[in-house]
Amino acid sequence: MPRLAITALTALALHTAHAHELYNQDGTVLNADLEALFGVFHSDESFNQAGNRQPGSSAWREGYIKYGLSASQALAGSGSLYGAFSLVSSATWGDGDAAGLTLGDERRTAIEDAYLGWRSGSLFPALGEDGVDISAGRQLVTLGDGFLIQGDPVNLGKVDLGANFNRGGAYYLAARKAFDRTAVLRIGGSQGWRGDLMWLKSDNHYQADTSLAVSNLEHVSDAGTVGLSWIRGLDVDQRYAQIMGLEHRDGMDTVSLRGRGSLGVKDLQLAAEYVTQDRSGGREDAWYLEGNWTFSALPWSPTATYRYSRFSQDFDPLFYGLSRGYGTWFQGEVAANYAGPFNSNSQVHHLGLKAKPRDNLSVGALYFDFDTLDTDQGNLGGRELDLYVEWMVTEHILISPLVGYYTPERSADNGGVQMASRDGGTYLQLLVGTFF
Repeated sequence: MPRLAITALTALALHTAHAHELYNQDGTVLNADLEALFGVFHSDESFNQAGNRQPGSSAWREGYIKYGLSASQALAGSGSLYGAFSLVSSATWGDGDAAGLTLGDERRTAIEDAYLGWRSGSLFPALGEDGVDISAGRQLVTLGDGFLIQGDPVNLGKVDLGANFNRGGAYYLAARKAFDRTAVLRIGGSQGWRGDLMWLKSDNHYQADTSLAVSNLEHVSDAGTVGLSWIRGLDVDQRYAQIMGLEHRDGMDTVSLRGRGSLGVKDLQLAAEYVTQDRSGGREDAWYLEGNWTFSALPWSPTATYRYSRFSQDFDPLFYGLSRGYGTWFQGEVAANYAGPFNSNSQVHHLGLKAKPRDNLSVGALYFDFDTLDTDQGNLGGRELDLYVEWMVTEHILISPLVGYYTPERSADNGGVQMASRDGGTYLQLLVGTFF
């Protein structure tokens, strides 16, 4: 299977879930947590990523429910303990997704969160409130804005890739996001210098069950945040690594330098990140520059965005994910999920516009121009336009329709992946979610 064949999925930028408080007395808090998403999808075109699709349209549905308990216990003068336990039930129905990574008959219920932690409270005043935070177990972990690590969200189905990669489907919705095993130490408060030391172990065969060591140092101020991270690949499962082309992760060093902030200008937001990877076979890199301007004096306070990102020919995007809404870091709803280039061997120009007609309603448009760097590996270049709405109907109910139009540079018969032709195709999705 080509290295670029299957290397991405997307997820919805979830609004903050509101737990239902079951008990709160004498420093003991117990919450019931519920998160559910359901999506209906249609693509005019299918994409030859797994060798199991025929030319023509695909229509499918996905859903998951995450349900469990979270709790905290104040310790007199010694911070607090906290933890959570949850299950996820996921499914895909219909044809399966347009790339053939799910087949439409996936069903699974399994543990999602299972972790314990301790926060220091005011025990170390020099480090700020909760200046020491130690946790371990099965949990979602993020680094920066998700350019390299945003949980472990790839959820393949019963697709035959030479081994069992089935994680229960709900591929687009990313039903399962937690790392299987983690140990995390966070030091520092919400301002000034802070840092993280982490050990992360995936049980996702698509990620070759990779384990990582992560160190992160940041400085946070009103003007913005700058960060420096080092990620060391510790181990992979060789059986899955050989299928996915991920043998290089064992011993790979990834260094990231990033920044994000307003520089003290009210309506401005700038962001940038540079990543270099030292791995067997040579050095790879990726970087981006992004600028946002909010026209706060205009009706609906529209925000305009331009971003340029570049990923070298064999760059490994690791565990990237969606962190700031549509387009980060899954660029293009069709390209990021089904067609590629999947944050490798490409450069991407992105334009975005988002406005808020009401406090609970956002509308947006996203444009992407993808250009393949080394076409000897295949040409996944193309253009995509997405129009979307995010409507919080109530505090707990989200509805988000989206329509996309994608045009590849090449068809599957000429170095691309879209089957039958390189004609433009329409993509439709409707997501409905509830969070308590």
